[in-house]
Amino acid sequence: MSVQMVIELADRQGAQAVLQALETYKTRLRLGIERTRRRLREFEQRHGVTTAHFLERMAAEDLSSDDLEYVEWAGEAKLLKGLETEWVTIEENVG
Repeated sequence: MSVQMVIELADRQGAQAVLQALETYKTRLRLGIERTRRRLREFEQRHGVTTAHFLERMAAEDLSSDDLEYVEWAGEAKLLKGLETEWVTIEENVG
């Protein structure tokens, strides 16, 4: 299913404001992806396994640290997936 949205603005200044807002959002999204990837690398280095291995095969008891770190690592992985999906959607549809 395809959806098309048309925005009519009174002048170029309004269009520029919308385009600038989209660019700002894309920048924040990209920075969020970079920050999340960096955080995942920290977990991977600390525990000597990839995030994929962690998600597929590990439980909280497998970590030398506490359960909170397990939840944080899994949460960061889920966050990254969502951010990357949003990035692809925007790039494919807005550019």
